Amino acid sequence: MTLESFLLEILACPEDKGPLYYIEDEDTLYNPRLTRRYRIENDIPVLLIDEAETVDQTEHERIMARVESESIAPTWEEDK
Repeated sequence: MTLESFLLEILACPEDKGPLYYIEDEDTLYNPRLTRRYRIENDIPVLLIDEAETVDQTEHERIMARVESESIAPTWEEDK
């Protein structure tokens, strides 16, 4: 099951309050600014800073290449 679009539109990183990338088939929400991955369990995002995983540079590059190649949009657009 995928996260509902109305939920994705309001999800933000609990630390920097910025948008996330939803990698559906990995059950992950990803913050590229902090290189932090939040897991999704039973269709519920676990947005606890202490339970997030900080990824290394290689994993960050893999995720961002996937975001780019699959045109994965952030959960919402930041005001510029």
